[in-house]
Amino acid sequence: MSVTIRAATRQDIDLIHRFIAALADYERLADEARADKAELAQHLFGERPMAEVLIAEHEGAAVGFALFFHNFSTFEGKPGLYLEDLFVVPQARGLGAGKALLAHLAKLAVERGCARLEWSVLDWNEPAIDFYRSIGARSMDEWTVNRVDGAALRALADS
Repeated sequence: MSVTIRAATRQDIDLIHRFIAALADYERLADEARADKAELAQHLFGERPMAEVLIAEHEGAAVGFALFFHNFSTFEGKPGLYLEDLFVVPQARGLGAGKALLAHLAKLAVERGCARLEWSVLDWNEPAIDFYRSIGARSMDEWTVNRVDGAALRALADS
């Protein structure tokens, strides 16, 4: 049986939370995973959803997820999709779930008139980098991600 992709619903919040925890553990960032289910439900399925989630299933079992949201390219003058997280459980890797999730996202991007689909990958994650290159993704090595969070975010907001 092949992998199927479906949009997540509010009833999937426990599953989404488990996938996030598993991803954080894989990325060696478990100490930074602070999302709680109630906040996730509010931001994903509340009055003004901030992101969307796709669930990959194989033989009736959830095996992966992709969490994404819209961004905007001023140069293109069009929206884009930003893939925040993609995770497939280790025992399901090689079944095509990751590619199915990305293909579904690409279809959504095309249907929604998006100029691009983008994501980041940790530089040590060679299996993921190799996989992404195999589907035609290119690294944007000339760009450096910047972040302001925590106390620095509050200080900037107060300035």
